[in-house]
Amino acid sequence: QVQLVESGGGLVQAGGSLRLSCAASGRPFSSYSMGWFRQAPGAEPEFVAVITWSSRSTYYADSVKGRFTISRDNAKNMVYLQMNLLKPEDTAVYSCAAAYRKVATTRGGFDYWGQGTQVTVSS
Repeated sequence: QVQLVESGGGLVQAGGSLRLSCAASGRPFSSYSMGWFRQAPGAEPEFVAVITWSSRSTYYADSVKGRFTISRDNAKNMVYLQMNLLKPEDTAVYSCAAAYRKVATTRGGFDYWGQGTQVTVSS
């Protein structure tokens, strides 16, 4: 079992920045690829970014490429999502997820999920 707890969400104006954090506990964190998803009201969950367990590779949705950066600190069991140049359409609940020894960009590829943190971007 892996427990994931997100933090760092909030209200920000368009053009601003936020950094989301996800704290992991349970099985060895370094064995998991970590991802971020988001879900806006009335919309399907959307892949945002993923980082491999070794941090050698990262992948992003086209909608956030160049604005968001995913990173991790295996010594602290933490994964981060730095979000810059935020837009109103980035408003959503952001959730982190863990995938054991595989790289995934769809919900079905992840094994564990956090509860999510709300990000609201005002225009």
